[in-house]
Amino acid sequence: MDIALLIIGFLFMFVGLLGSFLPVLPGPPISWIGLLLLYLTKAVPDNWWLLGITLAVALIVFALDYIIPAMGTKKFGGTKAGMLGTTIGLLVAIFFPILGPIGIIVWPFVGALVGELLNKADKKTATKAAFGSFLGFLTGTFLKFMVTIVYLGLFITTAWEYKSALFPYFD
Repeated sequence: MDIALLIIGFLFMFVGLLGSFLPVLPGPPISWIGLLLLYLTKAVPDNWWLLGITLAVALIVFALDYIIPAMGTKKFGGTKAGMLGTTIGLLVAIFFPILGPIGIIVWPFVGALVGELLNKADKKTATKAAFGSFLGFLTGTFLKFMVTIVYLGLFITTAWEYKSALFPYFD
């Protein structure tokens, strides 16, 4: 059973990492579930303090992911259309990787710009608002990515520390 929890937990860590880029998946909370599964094994002793703190961080980052882009958009004079355009641009970058990895940066900005222009903003205002929306998106994405990387590091180091208990037949 421990091996199954370990494997499923690692899968949650991987999906959480993807969720730091995909707007439809809450990356840090999913990664936290991976940590929880690791600590539910019989091999790894309970550490409710670590789980509580990491859950709080995951939930705070999850909430900030909605607040930061809105703040960036608002600060630079943008609208909800720019934020929606940013999200659509990200989805275009993921599902149609025309520009490769650079598309993750270009398409959300283009989406925000198009969203603002469709919202009847002039080019200068639309560009400024698109930059704010894009900057907020990048900040939120970077924050989610860093948290999921830290959680993955915690998962790997903890699993490594208790490897003899997790894999008693391979010791």
